[in-house]
Amino acid sequence: MHTEGSFEPTSVDAVTDRYADLGPTAQTVVKEVAKAMAFDATEYDRRVTADVVATAREVLFAEELLVHVGTRAEYDAWQADSEYPLEEWTVEEIGAEAVDNVAWHAAPAVETLVAATFQDKPDAAVGTLRRHAFGQCYRDVV
Repeated sequence: MHTEGSFEPTSVDAVTDRYADLGPTAQTVVKEVAKAMAFDATEYDRRVTADVVATAREVLFAEELLVHVGTRAEYDAWQADSEYPLEEWTVEEIGAEAVDNVAWHAAPAVETLVAATFQDKPDAAVGTLRRHAFGQCYRDVV
């Protein structure tokens, strides 16, 4: 088992604070990408909307999420030994049950565990999980 990312917010305040902190970074990323695409001022004003910047902010937030990656047995063991009261949480797994590996994210701020199963493409599973975790766990909070 290994982990990727570092952000596992334990409170709603931690979620909203980090999301707010990423606002200027998202704005800068979008501005620099638009510059690299040679947008003039008119094109920039037409195409770079608040939704575009919000999407960049959501991606930056999701990419920092702490994700565990391991076998199904490691996932089951992690749940059994978890410091969190998972029996009281919402647990959502996406993907097929009959595959060997799982990527998962614990979201104590919203008492939710999300997981994505995969056979042999861990990077794809982690990316899918992070997008799903943002939508499932954090979008309504921010």
